[in-house]
Amino acid sequence: MENSQINNKLKLDFKDGKYATGRRKTSIAKVWLKKGSGKIYVNGKLFSDYFSNDNHQMQIVRPFEIINQSTEYDVKCSVKGGGPTGQAGAMVHGISKALVMFDQNLKSTLKAEKLTTRDSRAVERKKPGRKKARRSFQFSKR
Repeated sequence: MENSQINNKLKLDFKDGKYATGRRKTSIAKVWLKKGSGKIYVNGKLFSDYFSNDNHQMQIVRPFEIINQSTEYDVKCSVKGGGPTGQAGAMVHGISKALVMFDQNLKSTLKAEKLTTRDSRAVERKKPGRKKARRSFQFSKR
């Protein structure tokens, strides 16, 4: 890689960039965005290496495709908690918020696609006396 690596952590200069936090389910993504060549790094790896599922990769680049600037920005993201779906959703939320910080004119476009809104859906807790959150134990008369 062209950038220096120390302890397998990628060192990128994002001092002139924008920062935003994205959340989804129990995942939290810290996103740094700057003008660049379209590289996306997640926890020190390229996003295509970190997310093996094609749907997650398409989901992450979606904000850039909507504004027709897929190779204009570099992204560095630190994501933790949850699983791959929640982490991808958190990244999309953070990227969208950071893009709006760069250009306020993008807000209406991204908001129409519901990318700037935090998706508050989470797993419902299990209730006592039930098998799952809502599913009851099977009833038997005998």
